[in-house]
Amino acid sequence: MSRIGKRPVSVPAGVTANIDGGVLSVKGPKGALSLTLADDIKYEVQDGGISVQPANDTKRARSFWGMQRTLVQNLVTGVTEGFTKKLLITGVGYRANAQGKTLKLQLGYSHDVDIAVPEGIEIKTPDQTTIEISGIDKQKVGQIAAEIRRWRKPEPYKGKGIKYDGEFIFRKEGKKK
Repeated sequence: MSRIGKRPVSVPAGVTANIDGGVLSVKGPKGALSLTLADDIKYEVQDGGISVQPANDTKRARSFWGMQRTLVQNLVTGVTEGFTKKLLITGVGYRANAQGKTLKLQLGYSHDVDIAVPEGIEIKTPDQTTIEISGIDKQKVGQIAAEIRRWRKPEPYKGKGIKYDGEFIFRKEGKKK
């Protein structure tokens, strides 16, 4: 029995949700998102929320139950509040600059790294060592943040690199003489 899946997803005022042809569509003040529904789960749009229940008693249905409820919750949260990830850059000469639909990174390579910003994602650089990624789709925001971080992961000796805000970097002691 899924503890997460039992609770219905509340739909706030100003958000509409409807199921049509195996696709759940949610529209809100920030935009619209859709989710292809799993066959083993039944979804019901009620007046105050969306209920997610397993359609049968198979292992697959019980496994998908909590995950599908969380995906529906992410749709509702995305169209109302949106999602944000913050990356911090540490290192001498390492910096970032958002220029329109391109993020330009200087990470100690012989060349600048240019990253194209996908549709629906907004990237801001309040200063040269901070990158703020925001959008309504949680998966896209997390994916672009991971792709940016992959260019220079934080190393354990000096902590140089790109890390998530609040991420703990396990530090190692350097070589002893």
